[in-house]
Amino acid sequence: MSNNTSDNKENKIKSKGPSLRIATAGDIPEERLVSVAKKFAEVNEIEDYRLTIEQRDDLIGGFIVYFQGSRYDYSIRGQLNRIGSFIKQTRSFDSAVDGAAIPEEEFPSSKVKEDLEKALEQFPESHKVSIDNLEIASLTEADLEKRIEDAFLFQEHRDEIGRVASISDGVASVTGLRNCMLNELIYFASGATGIAMNLEKTKVGIVLLTGEDTVVESMSCKRTMTTCSVPVGMGLLGRVVNALGQPIDGKGVIRYTEERPVESPAPSIIERAPVNTPLFTGITAIDALTPIGRGQRELIIGDRQTGKTSIALDAIINQKNEDVICVYVPIGQKMANIVATAGLLEKHGAMDYTVIVAASASESAAMQYIAPFAACAIAEKFMYDYHKDVLIVYDDLSKHAQAYRAISLLLRRPPGREAYPGDVFYLHSRLLERSAKLSDELGGGSITALPIVETQGNDISAYIPTNVISITDGQIYLSPELFFSGQRPAVNVGLSVSRVGGAAQTKAVKKVAGPLRISLAQAREMASFSQFGSDLDENTQLQIKRGTVLNEVLKQERFSPLTMASEVVLLYCATTDKLNFLATEDITEFYTALLASIKLRHPNIFEELTDGKELTDEIKSEIDSAYEEYKESFLAEHEEYAEEF
Repeated sequence: MSNNTSDNKENKIKSKGPSLRIATAGDIPEERLVSVAKKFAEVNEIEDYRLTIEQRDDLIGGFIVYFQGSRYDYSIRGQLNRIGSFIKQTRSFDSAVDGAAIPEEEFPSSKVKEDLEKALEQFPESHKVSIDNLEIASLTEADLEKRIEDAFLFQEHRDEIGRVASISDGVASVTGLRNCMLNELIYFASGATGIAMNLEKTKVGIVLLTGEDTVVESMSCKRTMTTCSVPVGMGLLGRVVNALGQPIDGKGVIRYTEERPVESPAPSIIERAPVNTPLFTGITAIDALTPIGRGQRELIIGDRQTGKTSIALDAIINQKNEDVICVYVPIGQKMANIVATAGLLEKHGAMDYTVIVAASASESAAMQYIAPFAACAIAEKFMYDYHKDVLIVYDDLSKHAQAYRAISLLLRRPPGREAYPGDVFYLHSRLLERSAKLSDELGGGSITALPIVETQGNDISAYIPTNVISITDGQIYLSPELFFSGQRPAVNVGLSVSRVGGAAQTKAVKKVAGPLRISLAQAREMASFSQFGSDLDENTQLQIKRGTVLNEVLKQERFSPLTMASEVVLLYCATTDKLNFLATEDITEFYTALLASIKLRHPNIFEELTDGKELTDEIKSEIDSAYEEYKESFLAEHEEYAEEF
């Protein structure tokens, strides 16, 4: 039995029954505490017990009863903690709109005082200590018994507490939490928090989220009866937070009015609607060949350094005027890279509608494990309550699986294939199933997921890649060979697929993208065939040239997404052989200037494509005349093409 101060005293009333311990601040006479213990035993039907009384100055006033792994807190310190917790959970600021951040200079101390008073008025009677600690010494015996009985019959202040049996590598083995639930949040006496992930007969395995270095053996901990939750709301937009929703960008506190549990059920089939609205990434190769719809889950897969993150960031930047909120989740990356990414999004004006939930390589495996679930909870708030379309990028799930593997091995769970635990598939499926397009009855919001998986040596048949491929609605495969040959983005057309397909394309894009895949496949086949001979017929040469043009058109610089209308015009010109007369090195220059010319001289073409989203014969003829007009000026400037025309 531990005492908090050197001058603490202990008084034991011996008996053969279970131990009952009362900690007091010293403001209540001993005989009164004996009466408290007697009434407590009566209310809880305890026939015999051993009473121990100890003094603890940190309680300020009142007392705490400890019995068989439970704590009944009737101290002033406990009351203050409950008030603080209540204010933290229910605070609402009139000046805040949907939890938006308020600068400190605009939030005066008078407002803080006013909000505190308002919160205290709402503090429920049931949460208040039923025994008036300051008057207990002067109460009559009958009044004392009545007030004690009322207090003990009400179990609001009962905490189930345990002790740390062992601690190693961020995993604590705790005894005494007999009724602990899976994934329950546990508080330790040092202020550390953890999640209960292993429930065994005599102990509970708790993975620490915070304060790993502060937890020691024999330290007490208590159940919270809740799962881990994160702050949600509009106040998070433009911020970089950790896996628990705490700001790490140095921009001050985040004011919020609501929290959501990190784990929640995915929408049922009845609550979902078909994916039929495109989410344009601004990357021609993806929007044309592997289209992404709002509510879809499209995997980005490839070796390291093949441009996976660049594609995801391009997609985020392209949502600037599309009324789509973005959530980016870097897992296991260097903090320097995360800072650079935040700066890049800031530079392109994307942070205004983006939340970054970061779990860097320096964070614990538990924080890396919980980060994507926390980010999904943040996204769900926007989808369910604000009826917004959300794009969430998990970068990447390979490191997420490795973090979960580390936790599982420390918890001594049996390893399976590649040492991953058997439920690693369930880990990712329950995360990605939360992405959906909701039915109109629920507001029609959506979460579109772009999970990223890193392969080793082009091996897409490894454990984690095949798992995530089978969960998602298609994949964008990035090939190292294409990347290093200069074809960027290095989308491998043969291995990339979208299982939503044309349903996630506008009619205009669908029309121009139709012949694209076949033309690329034919050109690839003819190119490999032509290397064995030099004499090629005219048709073969046309197919090879067409493939060269399409490959050049599908090349795109990082962070320069195209609008849907620009993509349609570009693909229309490429698939109708309008660029075939150009040398390979002039194709990019020609189509870039052509698009700029159309935007300047014929803006109605882009407007009609954007509004109607359909490529009509009238628009085609307008594009043809604009093309001929620019081609004339181009030929006048480039004399090397004069002989051909």
